[in-house]
Parts: sequence; structure tokens; C-alpha cells
Amino acid sequence: MGIDYRPGPPAPAEFERLFETTGWNAEYGLGPADLASALHGSAFAVAAYDGERAVGCGRVVSDGIVHALIVDVIVDPAYQGRGIGRELMTRLVDECRRRRIRDVQLFCATGKRGFYERVGFVARPEEAPGMELRR
Repeated sequence: MGIDYRPGPPAPAEFERLFETTGWNAEYGLGPADLASALHGSAFAVAAYDGERAVGCGRVVSDGIVHALIVDVIVDPAYQGRGIGRELMTRLVDECRRRRIRDVQLFCATGKRGFYERVGFVARPEEAPGMELRR
């Protein structure tokens, strides 16, 4: 059986399981209710399934017109290297284009820049606008 891609986020428990595989929660300390709320705040999402098990997901937060930010692109480590991340990104970007969102940005995990460059994203130059609030 192949990987099935479905519009919409995975179930909150499945998202929590995937999110925990990233190591991000060591910093964020999010509980199940926090992660469910984050999913609810998404403009749209795509999930990848092997049968009924979510093996990947990605989501977009957006104002729906000008800006969209791709976040939480996650592939279960046991499924990485199979093109699932690339397909999730393709579907997220295609939906942004379908909605005619003008500016699509990406929140990229450390060490993943090469992957995102291969799917068409470019790093902002040092002199370009954009900053991040440090905790």
C-alpha cells in the first residue's frame, strides 16, 4: 500500500505523536491541548498516511491574502527519505498558489535548509528584512 495524502491535519493525538519525534517539544513544552489548539489555528494542512497511521504532516498559518507561513512539516523518522516531505511541501505550496496568497514563507528547522532549497525555497539574504523574536 502506498502513502495516501489527505487535506486537513491529522487527528490531534497523531499530530502530538509526530511532533514528539522532532525534539522541538524539549524547548516548547507543549501539552496535548496546546498542540490541538495549534492545529485548530491552521489556515490549512496536509497529512500523509500509511493506512490509518499519520506518517507526516505540514500546516500553514496565514492571513489568507498576503502572507502564508509553512510550519510543522514533519515526517516520521521511520518514513523519511521516501519523498513524503517533498510531496507535503508540493501540496502546501500548491494550495497557497490556488488561494492566490502573494508571499509564502517558511519556518525551517535547523539543518533542513538543503531540503527546502531543493523544493524551491531560498534563504533570505543578510540584508533582507525579517527578524525573529528570541526567547
